[in-house]
Amino acid sequence: MRSHVDNTAGNMLNLGMLLLGLGLLVLGADWLVKGGVGLARRRRVSPLVVGLTVVSFGTSLPELVVSFSAGLQHNADLAIANVIGSNIFNVLVVIGVAAIIRPLPVRDQTVVTEIPFSLTAALLVGFLANAALFTSRPDLIISRLDGLILLIFFLFFMLYVFKVARANGDEPIDEPVVLSQFKAWALIGAGVLGLYAGGELAVAGAVGVAQALGVNDALIGLTIIAAGTSAPELVASAVAAYRGQTDIAVGNVVGSNIFNLLWIIGLTATVSELPFDVVSNTDLVMVIGASALLIVALITSRRSVLNRIHGVLFVLIYIAYLAFVVHRG
Repeated sequence: MRSHVDNTAGNMLNLGMLLLGLGLLVLGADWLVKGGVGLARRRRVSPLVVGLTVVSFGTSLPELVVSFSAGLQHNADLAIANVIGSNIFNVLVVIGVAAIIRPLPVRDQTVVTEIPFSLTAALLVGFLANAALFTSRPDLIISRLDGLILLIFFLFFMLYVFKVARANGDEPIDEPVVLSQFKAWALIGAGVLGLYAGGELAVAGAVGVAQALGVNDALIGLTIIAAGTSAPELVASAVAAYRGQTDIAVGNVVGSNIFNLLWIIGLTATVSELPFDVVSNTDLVMVIGASALLIVALITSRRSVLNRIHGVLFVLIYIAYLAFVVHRG
């Protein structure tokens, strides 16, 4: 009897840590994004560049903290599943919900360059993770060298963003500057602290919940953790769509997915190599398919607009995928 009570208390503690950690991640990312956008506005940076850099980096920090912490604890399943699950959630749910709120016109350069770059990043991760199939190595792994390759591609993306920033330097800003520098930096500092504490709690809680339920860490990473760490992207893009800032709504997701695949997996793998489960290839295919679906939707629509029908379709596809993952797990 006492053992049952102890197990129940332990499960509740793990669940509480997970929920508190996710809450701190969302709150910390929100503070960081507000502070970062405030500084960017003061420097008259265009909305597209804000979405591709400040907002996407800030909203990707929960994934970075969780995956990096899991990698240091040699929990590769959680580290990889968090990123893959977040990218699927970003395309199908975040963009889907934003398109339902308001049809999203997408710039030609985003359709031609940025979304294909995100697709290429997914293909690159898939190739590197499965490269051992073409060698004599028995196990699949994302090695330190693979991580370095991903970081080099991330550097190429950042160089492209800086080029876009210079090209759009004179683009008008549609919102007045409202934050002082002190308040912006204070929000950034509070956001970093919230992200650090939230990441530690979320990983510890997620591992405890997975062990208590008898499921693998990958399932928790693909579902609860992925949705929780993607909540900042969902909030940022939904609010941006509601306010008519469609560049930020789309740029946030595209930039975040590139950050997740190249920066987060790359950085984590360079510090601690990530063994790769062949089952995760199914989820990688889903990332690739979601990115390809986004391109097809834009190419076949009039004037490259994601409308409400696209949004509903994306969300329904995610629900079907989630049911598949839960059944598989």
